[in-house]
Parts: sequence; structure tokens; C-alpha cells
Amino acid sequence: MQQLDLSRYACPLPLIKVKLWLKQAELGTEIIVLLTDPGSRQDIPKFLISIGQDVAELENSPLMLRIKVTKLTPHLSLTQHNTQF
Repeated sequence: MQQLDLSRYACPLPLIKVKLWLKQAELGTEIIVLLTDPGSRQDIPKFLISIGQDVAELENSPLMLRIKVTKLTPHLSLTQHNTQF
């Protein structure tokens, strides 16, 4: 399983990198995401859940949040067709 280590980045860069991963990932793809920035630790899981992705908390220590993300919806997908104008 791939790992996206965002532990050295502060907000908003971790969110941008997660969105870039979502754009290229196929449905059903899983990835481990490592976060240390306090804002990112709160915002990224909430964002992912709000757009229909599966988020499982693997570790939540004072220094790091480690989550497993499974892409379940085509939100932010490169192959998604946008019909809204």
C-alpha cells in the first residue's frame, strides 16, 4: 500500500497534496496518509469524509495522525465529467 507522508508540511499544502492524489487515484485505491500539522489533522479527515471517501484512523498520537484513505467516489477524479456550468 502506498504512503503519503505529509508530516513535514503545514496547512494548506497537505490538503492540496491529498486533493492531487484523489485526482489521479482509481476508485478503490487505498493509501496511508501521515499528518502532523494540527489544522491538517482536523481538516483533512473531515474533508475526505464530506466528499464520500472512507477514512480509517490507524494512529492518533500527540505528534502524528496516521489514516488509511480509500477512494470510494469519483470526486476530484481526472476522468470525472463535470456537467455543471
